[in-house]
Amino acid sequence: TFRVIQGAVTEEYVRSTQGVFQFELSGDGGGTWYIDLKTKGGSAGFGKPPVTADVVMSMSSADFVKMFT
Repeated sequence: TFRVIQGAVTEEYVRSTQGVFQFELSGDGGGTWYIDLKTKGGSAGFGKPPVTADVVMSMSSADFVKMFT
């Protein structure tokens, strides 16, 4: 899911969103993940975001997948 998100990040999304989202996921594929729509170019991936998160969400990885599909 995060690879798809990373591929969809554009400068326009970064300009219009200006937010960093951190996800604390439990279950299969769990761990700390992020979507950075604030830093130039944007990014998404595993681990802590490169800058402080504006929003931190805790949920199961199954719920995360449901939310993004």
